[in-house]
Amino acid sequence: MCTLCEFRASSSGPWQARRAFLLAAGAATAAPALAQVEVGSASSVRNLVPAESLEKAAVQQYGDLLKKARDQRALAGESHPQLRRLHGIARRLIPFTPQWNARASQWKWEVNLIGSKQINAFCMPGGKIAFFTGILDQLKLDDDEVAMIMGHEMAHALREHARERLAKTAGTGMALSIGAQLLGLGQLGDLGARAGTQLISLKFSRDDETEADLVGLELAARAGYEPRASVSLWNKMAQAAKSQGGLSFLSTHPSGPERIRTLEANVPKVQGLYQQARQR
Repeated sequence: MCTLCEFRASSSGPWQARRAFLLAAGAATAAPALAQVEVGSASSVRNLVPAESLEKAAVQQYGDLLKKARDQRALAGESHPQLRRLHGIARRLIPFTPQWNARASQWKWEVNLIGSKQINAFCMPGGKIAFFTGILDQLKLDDDEVAMIMGHEMAHALREHARERLAKTAGTGMALSIGAQLLGLGQLGDLGARAGTQLISLKFSRDDETEADLVGLELAARAGYEPRASVSLWNKMAQAAKSQGGLSFLSTHPSGPERIRTLEANVPKVQGLYQQARQR
């Protein structure tokens, strides 16, 4: 069971400053189990970027985003029905995250909802999650489909795709710089400053997206969410892209027949996990 930590903030109304929602996975009781989907080992190149530094940068950028939303009266209050819905889904998913990344048991998971027509959602390193109302309202997602999005975004953080992307982008130059900083020859804070400006808009590779789809699918199935919702979700995404043109979410999460075929092929692998979860 997850523990909740709440911090009070003054003001009222569904879109104003509110008590932040934190979920600590450290108290999770879910036992590790063999993965049913096949994604291989995480890339070792990510080790060129210190996880602690990147997570610190994510906290800073996430805080800046929430402040901006709060100032614009666009940050959902704790009593907002959609935010409470997101919290409930997150509570079910988080206990299954440490088996994909041991650090997740120490993350201060946080889920927020921002009032915007954007079809978008993300999870930053360290478990900082945000949904935009547009993705819930315009796509008319049910709980199973929301769980698939949340699991997908969590998977990016769990598999440290941002850390890997930044390491590969910076290449040898950053590696040498980090090496010097770790030896006390530079300012490691510069890494966080540079990385923090990229975390929301970072574009992942096709392999990263497939991996996040599959890990997210398994997370959601273990939490008792219908695996076939992964297919209906991306069908809705594809339809939205056709009717609305370019979507910000699809610019970093391209949809297509191959993506849907891969999910369809993996749904049977996690169906048993879903059925077991429903019996608990």
